[in-house]
Amino acid sequence: MVAELNLLEVWIPEQMQPGTLFLLEQAGQQGKVENPFWAVLACPSCGSLGLITRQQYAGIEAMICGSNVCSAEYYLEAETIRYRPVN
Repeated sequence: MVAELNLLEVWIPEQMQPGTLFLLEQAGQQGKVENPFWAVLACPSCGSLGLITRQQYAGIEAMICGSNVCSAEYYLEAETIRYRPVN
C-alpha cells in the first residue's frame, strides 16, 4: 500500500495532517552524530508526529509509529510513503 507524502514548508503544527513532512531548519544538528534527526513526519495512519533520522528520510530505514493507538510500519520511497508488507 502506498500513501502520498505532503511537504510542509513552514512549521505550523496544526497543518500537519497524516503523511505530512516538515524538514528541520537545522537538520542534522540533533540526535546521534552518525544518524541525526532530519525532519518531522506525521504518521500516515494516525497523524502522530515523530522525528525521523537522515537514514529514515533517505528511505534506508523503516519507521514504526510511536503512538499508543497505532503500530503502522512504513518507509519513504521517492515522494511516497510505502507501508511495510505483512509477513
